Amino acid sequence: MEASTRRSAILRALTAADSPISASALAAQFSVSRQIIVGDVALLRAAGEAISATPRGYVLERAEQGITRTVACRHPIEGTEQELQIMVDNGCTVLDVVVEHAVYGQLTGQLQIRSRYDVAQFMERLILDGAKPLSSLTDGIHLHTLLCPDEAAFRRTRDALRAAGFLLE
Repeated sequence: MEASTRRSAILRALTAADSPISASALAAQFSVSRQIIVGDVALLRAAGEAISATPRGYVLERAEQGITRTVACRHPIEGTEQELQIMVDNGCTVLDVVVEHAVYGQLTGQLQIRSRYDVAQFMERLILDGAKPLSSLTDGIHLHTLLCPDEAAFRRTRDALRAAGFLLE
């Protein structure tokens, strides 16, 4: 398969997908190396395609219904799973996490966490990779961008984060 044909097929696969697709899965599908897929996705992005890399794979950004809000949080690493569960249990999608780094400035990690299953997958990935959340760089202080179905869902989320002691106010 020619590279341009493969890139078109990658874009079609991402458009049809209802969940992230890993570079390894795309590599297996197209019988190429993972690094070839990473390069293809980089070229697609350079061409203007809105592809995000999440901890679970690539997603094509789509216009979604709802409101976008930001919350500032602070908690120890051990609170990460509970924090994310609070957000998804109240109907919000956790789009990203943002920290302010002393050297690099703002660092953003794409999350796209919509459910408890996604939370479990994220936590498992942290453990398996021996990784730490970005908030470990900033003494637990971080922001989350949330996509909520409505203002009531955002208020519920904010109130539950406050009750858990996670909301930075």
